[in-house]
Amino acid sequence: MLGPGDDAAIIRAPDGRVVVSTDLLLEGRHFRRDWSTGYDVGRKAAAQNLADVAAMGATPTSLVVGLGLPADLPLSWLDALTDGFADECATVGASVAGGDVTRCDLVVIGVTAMGDLGGRAPVLRSGARPGHVVAVAGRLGYAAAGWALLEAGVPVDDGPLLEAVAGHRAPCPPYAMGPVAAELGASAMLDVSDGLLQDLGHVAEASGVRVELDPEAFPVAEPVAAAAKELGADPLEWVLAGGEDHALAAVFPPDVRLPAGWHVVGRVAEGEGVLVYGREIGHRGWDHFG
Repeated sequence: MLGPGDDAAIIRAPDGRVVVSTDLLLEGRHFRRDWSTGYDVGRKAAAQNLADVAAMGATPTSLVVGLGLPADLPLSWLDALTDGFADECATVGASVAGGDVTRCDLVVIGVTAMGDLGGRAPVLRSGARPGHVVAVAGRLGYAAAGWALLEAGVPVDDGPLLEAVAGHRAPCPPYAMGPVAAELGASAMLDVSDGLLQDLGHVAEASGVRVELDPEAFPVAEPVAAAAKELGADPLEWVLAGGEDHALAAVFPPDVRLPAGWHVVGRVAEGEGVLVYGREIGHRGWDHFG
């Protein structure tokens, strides 16, 4: 990270074009220090921005980080936050190129991520067409299940419930699947941050189409199922509307043979919005101003 007097850095972009994404994390809204360590928060903050870059078909190269920190924040927490950023960036060969620090009443983290397209055009949200298939890569439902367990105060020591809680504290995006999808000719793609239904709604709106999902096509992972059993909840609600797992959702032409890691869950049709066959999902995802 740059020092207080620095305000610029040279960013790698061998392709000559850069994709950029930015995000904010606020203490009390996106994380709680009594639920997550500084290391967890660093990994989460890096992951959600690196996933945005991968979702455009690019390879993440660097982050720039702005921090607002309380004066009484333990130095050990900040050190752990820095380690979390470094370790998550290392999973994709990226780095923190710079940033700034200021005093604030609570922890505020602003991250800007950049990535290299490798000669490809970026994959946008507007290319889905009727007849295309919808597929997902990565985990769904973990973050929402983990948050529900923490909110309910369920004691979690080990096993599947701890896996769900870990998914809330720090997601595991399938970064490599983004460039793979772009090379295969994905017509639209994004990462699942606000819930699959909410996010695919952005694809439907941008592309002028309807997305139709088959609820039977979604496997429910053991940690999500275990949390649902513990809390008497519907695990499919978390899978379809939970968000913050930063899985990738993409649309492909029907003749594309998808590799391992991508799982077909629906199709694109004429119309608008997102339809889930045979199920009424009450919660449709996260609305930042709802």
